[in-house]
Amino acid sequence: MAEKLSPVSAVRNVRPWGGALSDILIDGATISQVVAASGAPIGDGEIDGRGLLAIPGIVNTHAHIDKSWWGLPWQSYGGVRSTDGRIQHERAHRDELGIPSVELTSRVLAEFVKHGTTAIRSHVDVDLGLGQRGIEAVREAVAAYEGGIACEIVAFPQDGVLRRPGVLELLADAAKAGAEHIGGLDPAGIDKDPVGQIDAIFALAADHGVGIDIHLHDGGSLGAFQFDLIIDRTQTLGLQGRVNIAHGFAIVDADDARRHDLLQQMGELGISMTTVAPLRMKQFGLHEFADAGVRFGFGTDGIRDLWSPYGTGDTMGIAWQFARSSGVVYDDDLRRVVELATSLGAPFAGVEKNDLTAGSRADVVLVDSENTMDVLVRTLPREVTVGGGKLLHQR
Repeated sequence: MAEKLSPVSAVRNVRPWGGALSDILIDGATISQVVAASGAPIGDGEIDGRGLLAIPGIVNTHAHIDKSWWGLPWQSYGGVRSTDGRIQHERAHRDELGIPSVELTSRVLAEFVKHGTTAIRSHVDVDLGLGQRGIEAVREAVAAYEGGIACEIVAFPQDGVLRRPGVLELLADAAKAGAEHIGGLDPAGIDKDPVGQIDAIFALAADHGVGIDIHLHDGGSLGAFQFDLIIDRTQTLGLQGRVNIAHGFAIVDADDARRHDLLQQMGELGISMTTVAPLRMKQFGLHEFADAGVRFGFGTDGIRDLWSPYGTGDTMGIAWQFARSSGVVYDDDLRRVVELATSLGAPFAGVEKNDLTAGSRADVVLVDSENTMDVLVRTLPREVTVGGGKLLHQR
């Protein structure tokens, strides 16, 4: 970003969550008050919301902001259509595209804020070819937003853990340098050693006081077995509330009784999940997860990268995809999906409170919408994005 961001002292004349016309008053990076709209003239540093609906900032709980080719000439899909095939294709071509870089990551962030995203959890590749360069590029690109974007990093071993000697040391170095989480990838499918990989990354997390966010694509009974291992190690090592499973296709493959047991155990241990709501898959159960106390959030995954040409950077679009695929139609459920994409996603990005109330981080998104359900159903353009008390985007 070349321009300095403007601080915002108030977002006036808006309807929080579709309610009564209000003024949202901001002190630095925090909402100080939400009061009835005063009707006073708009002052310096204030935004006239013109009666638009306000929602909290959108949270992207599973991104890969280090590896997009956004803004470069079109990259044709190539390579083998499997997880390992995509890994090999990416390794063969990322250098020629300049991935990772501050410039490419900045382009991705610009798309995110245009779509109302103010908080992110991003997996960033850490491997023998890159070392920590990806994390450094992401930190620099995020820092340009001067606190306007909240971002937590997962040091992610995209090429495997045990099959690449030296990766565990890189993950440890990333944790020491401030990465909030370390990742894993298909302990059975990629490393062919589910016990070994899970034991190794859980030991690192316990030693360095960081969280774990593990990609788990393996389905069926093999995937469910890895859920069992993750549950066991979370309890044994005292990592309650610090473990997330991304994708986790096996949870929807399992029969009702097996899934119920897994979710109950996960809820008790605070193991969360994130989904990119893939259209070809059965979706997480909105009520089933809530009843078990298992938090889940929405993420864009990679956008326009060497894995897939798809993606817009709109996390609310992923929420729409989830809702439509799940047959969500009732108002309470539609609103719940919007909450999952906003206020309920806050912990994934290290944000303590993300709501339109006093004490929340000053992340406010304005939409020309009748009500909260309409925000989701029509995936309407975001008119204004305020993040951390700064104006990030205005359409």
